[in-house]
Amino acid sequence: MPFGITTKLQRETTGVGPRFSTPSKMSQFTRSLLFVLFFLSGFSGLVYQVVWVRMAFAAFGIIIQVLSVVVSVFMLGLSLGAWAGGRSIKFLVRKTGCSALWFYAGTELMIGISAFVVPALFAIGQKLLLFAGEADSTRCLFLSALALALSILPWCILMGATFPFMMAFVREQESRNTDSFSFLYVANVLGAMSGTLLSALVLVELLGLRHTLWVAAASNFSVAIIAALLALSRGAHRTPAAKETEIFTTVPRKPQYDSERFILSLLFLTGFTALGMEVIWARAFTAVLKTQVYSFALILFAYLGATFLGSSLYRRDLRRNSVRSVGFLLSIISVAAFLPIVLNDLRLFITLSDMMRTWSRAIVLLSICPFCTALGYLTPNLIDSYALGDPAEAGRAYAVNVFGCILGPLIASYALLPWLGERIGLVVLGAPFLLLFILATKSLPAWYRWANAAISSALLVWSLLYSMDFARFISRNFENTEIRRDYAASVVSTGRGFEKQLFVNGVGMTALVPATKFMAHLPLGLHSGDPESVLIICFGMGTSYRSALSWDVQTTAVELVPSVKEAFAFYHADAPQVLRNPKGRIIIDDGRRFLNRTREKFDVIVIDPPPPVEAAGSSLLYSEEFYAVAKAHLKTNGIVAAWVPAGTPDSGQAILRSLVNSFSFVRCFLSVGNLGVHMLASDEPIPNLSAEQVATRMPAAAAIDLLEWAPSQDLASYVNEVLFREIQIERALNPDVRIRITDDRPYNEYFLLRRYFHFPFQ
Repeated sequence: MPFGITTKLQRETTGVGPRFSTPSKMSQFTRSLLFVLFFLSGFSGLVYQVVWVRMAFAAFGIIIQVLSVVVSVFMLGLSLGAWAGGRSIKFLVRKTGCSALWFYAGTELMIGISAFVVPALFAIGQKLLLFAGEADSTRCLFLSALALALSILPWCILMGATFPFMMAFVREQESRNTDSFSFLYVANVLGAMSGTLLSALVLVELLGLRHTLWVAAASNFSVAIIAALLALSRGAHRTPAAKETEIFTTVPRKPQYDSERFILSLLFLTGFTALGMEVIWARAFTAVLKTQVYSFALILFAYLGATFLGSSLYRRDLRRNSVRSVGFLLSIISVAAFLPIVLNDLRLFITLSDMMRTWSRAIVLLSICPFCTALGYLTPNLIDSYALGDPAEAGRAYAVNVFGCILGPLIASYALLPWLGERIGLVVLGAPFLLLFILATKSLPAWYRWANAAISSALLVWSLLYSMDFARFISRNFENTEIRRDYAASVVSTGRGFEKQLFVNGVGMTALVPATKFMAHLPLGLHSGDPESVLIICFGMGTSYRSALSWDVQTTAVELVPSVKEAFAFYHADAPQVLRNPKGRIIIDDGRRFLNRTREKFDVIVIDPPPPVEAAGSSLLYSEEFYAVAKAHLKTNGIVAAWVPAGTPDSGQAILRSLVNSFSFVRCFLSVGNLGVHMLASDEPIPNLSAEQVATRMPAAAAIDLLEWAPSQDLASYVNEVLFREIQIERALNPDVRIRITDDRPYNEYFLLRRYFHFPFQ
């Protein structure tokens, strides 16, 4: 028998021979209906996850811990639900005499309720955290994680229970069915893929976050109604005694203890590696895919699409009684694991023409597909082999797989990325498959094993020694480069003089330009009183922080990425002296989260969200809800100063409209160098001072700081370059377009339909 088909290796490693499905007792209509039900279930599940992450950012902060907690709790719930559902369904059916389909319908009904309950629980959790006051970050993180877990874990457990519940119903119809898990798995993955793409590309932009959840709830409610009707129609044809006999008929199992342990260990490894790699891919591919919300959606879509392809190929081979062996699949995985490292080589994209660079995203996304396809084939194969259709055994095996999915992102986020970086982190996750292939595939032909091992080893060596990720490329090609890594990001500082650059995960953040000085000097100079305190959200190179301190005021800067703060001295020679200033402090936190937990008030709040304007999560610093939080932390005559980069007319309109809706007085000024717009907002009139008046108010140190990079030393003339270019609000806002940014409608973040399909938004 050819080595690519089920062979002795599969019988040795899984303990089962070729599997042959028994003749179906269900009609084709019923099978198709079950497929649709699980498609909709998978669709709603991923919609919930996508929207919950976005809502959690608004409630608890745009920090990696929030993302990790949501993903881990989501997977933990699936694991617990699969295990508990598999253990309990036999008891529930015996105790009640009801079909397992009734319990599935009830579960879907309760999942749909989460669309209305979880946002409310997030809001309650956010308010309860305010009582922590000026708590240390560790305490706040723990409370945030606890609030998130309590909010979403029950619903995730219900999602996990749907698999064993539906498998039990399949057993009611086909007492000796051994492949129901893979059948349902294919439908679920296809639904998850559709939910990911549709929510990111269409639903949120059209409906907003809250109504997108309602769409998911409608899917759950529809599934519950259809399942209940199907249970009613089937119940009339089966007696409880026959039902019990058929559900719990045990298919003879061949695996020995060692084989079972191998299957569970491999399931854990596949889950651990797949989700760990997904986290690292999201960071490693940022230089090519950028930080838009669509970028992560594309990675998730490619991941799920390839998984669906692999699962579909498995189902096809199952029907043909020609399932590929575990050894053959490991041979593919041992090679495919290193392809994303090799193909995400910055040299490939630097040498491409402008037209070909458009396809660079496709190259990066395709690089993960062979690995995900192989895992999509292997995972249902292993669970079918282990469970043989038994809901309890399938729940146990699936729980082990999902438990790996829980630990993978946590280890990747908190250990591999900060200690090793993206490239070496992916190598560490891929290496076990190469080792496993060498040790566990001895029944494959020798020539194939040696050839595959040679290819895998060559890719491993290339990944370690020659592959060029963004950080390595910059350090090899530019002098004076420093690389820092932490749990939040990889930070690259490079260049000399005014050519210094700051890259966070491969995206340029800011530059040493006068506009960053005016971010602090302009609102302080136009403040109607004697300002005493400034809050700067987003530290960047530290220029605005340095400028604010030159006014001799209490200055607080909030920065999300610890390594950005550590790079301060790279950009400013006087950084050590500035850091010793007793009136300054730098806090590592999400800016919005800091405002929610502090009781301080400020005279000026400066906001400089990370570029681009469409970056995922940036709208949380441009929304009306955020401005309401900022307003609550302003002193009398306080000013909020928001920076909007040039080149974003539609998003700029929405940002300005949100400011006008939130504050009584708004003034806008075009920056020096035409790099963007300074937007100043207050609930009290902002004085219309002349350049001479502003220059007179400035302390000597502030004047020296502002003129540091100025073309001349005439302070009043230099200030006038900004004041003279004031933009009238009435002319800037289009009265026929009422677009604005809210937490529920992140207009700037989701833009595909309006920009590329000219969909009208009002």
